[in-house]
Amino acid sequence: MKTSEAARGRVAVQRLRSLDPNQVAIRLSAPRVSARVSLRAAKVVCVLAILIVVTVAVNVSVGQYTVPLVKVLPAMFGLSDRTTNFIVQTLRLPESLDAVLSGLAFGVSGAIFQSVTGNPLASPDVLGVESGAAIAAVLIIVTVGSTARNVDVAALVGGLVAASAVYLLAYRRTGKSGYRLILIGISIASALTGITSYLLTRATLSTAQAAIVWLSGSLANRGWTDLYPVEVALLVILPFAPLMSRQLGALQLGDDTAHGLGVHVEANRRILLLGAAVLAAAATASAGPVLFVALVAPQLGRRLARTTSAALMSAGLVGAALMCSAELVGRVVPGSTDVPVGVITGILGAPYLLWFLARSDTSKA
Repeated sequence: MKTSEAARGRVAVQRLRSLDPNQVAIRLSAPRVSARVSLRAAKVVCVLAILIVVTVAVNVSVGQYTVPLVKVLPAMFGLSDRTTNFIVQTLRLPESLDAVLSGLAFGVSGAIFQSVTGNPLASPDVLGVESGAAIAAVLIIVTVGSTARNVDVAALVGGLVAASAVYLLAYRRTGKSGYRLILIGISIASALTGITSYLLTRATLSTAQAAIVWLSGSLANRGWTDLYPVEVALLVILPFAPLMSRQLGALQLGDDTAHGLGVHVEANRRILLLGAAVLAAAATASAGPVLFVALVAPQLGRRLARTTSAALMSAGLVGAALMCSAELVGRVVPGSTDVPVGVITGILGAPYLLWFLARSDTSKA
């Protein structure tokens, strides 16, 4: 008896054969949990993680005051000279971490939206989540002032309210069409964008300038407090990513098949959409309305992992890599100030969207 218990304690993980040579089945004996892991997806995750770390180091290094790469890591822990510590810890590291966390949230959010709706064009910027966050943030900036905490809370609430409005208007007892959700989202986003533009015309010059900088998706002057919304959202939602992936896989089989498997389709769909909306609104509150990241990241993640599933981790890391790369491009562009991340992603994302529409048959989505 004691021998069997000791053996069970020693062998906690068992590697099993898989029908697919690119996958490994892993079974935990305590607790009893099993899962299949794609070897290619694991490699993609590792490569993306390394790319993100390197890009963050370069982002912290370059700028008007160049910090040698060998001093970046010591300065992160306050082990360099006072000037270098200040530049790294106070000025550049919060901006780079904001890019990583916001990109991760945008990527996962976009993957959930696209999987739930069954449409590759679904993303927070298309469905009005970012527009709702933008109008709430601009309203606070114009009426109260650009206090970071007020703007972050307003953007988070505005994004959630817009997402709820889109869901309620698109809801049908027989289920939701992906195109119905997208069309309603586009309509609400257009209306909110028009109201945001009107608010800017009623603001003073300095207030309007502050609002436009926020709307451009700029990470400039981001501090540690700006990371709070996206940090909390990721800490609450990401631990449930394996369960979310499982539910998304069931929903992709169709409502009838999912019902047959014992899945509560509409309840799970609501929870998933709520989680995606929270991630998108929190990322927008932290980094501003950055376009195309949530749209492009899930598609690139699936292509890299060579899978038809949601690939939440790959999508999130691709989003983080895109944000970090856009921040780096904005830093090295000649000029007196950094180009906002949202401008870079907008310039690069529009051609990709046109290419995707030309190559894909979206009528089947």
